Amino acid sequence: MELAEFDCHTPIEGTTLFDGKQAMKGYALNKMCYSFNAAEARTQYLADPEAYFVRFALNEAQKSACRNKNVLEMIAAGGNIYYLAKFAGIYKLSVQDIGAQQTGMSTQQFKEKLLRAGD
Repeated sequence: MELAEFDCHTPIEGTTLFDGKQAMKGYALNKMCYSFNAAEARTQYLADPEAYFVRFALNEAQKSACRNKNVLEMIAAGGNIYYLAKFAGIYKLSVQDIGAQQTGMSTQQFKEKLLRAGD
């Protein structure tokens, strides 16, 4: 497809479009992740994630995604990747860890795929 033919409203397979609807859906989750800018918030979260979920009124899908530490589930639950990066940092999830989640591979398999692609 040439650039001139590109329609910004055409969905891209395997992606979740972060639009106004997703922003509203993920407001509580993104607000919680934004709070992780403060070291004290990260400490509080790690001490009692369930209480933190309640504090920010996360819904069940968002809680489950956080418990699973699954960024794709968090995106589906309305998470914005820029805020979710704060969450990933708490658990020391690397870009390769997140890429592995996105492709359904183990982190090691994903790293090997990246190395092969560089050849």
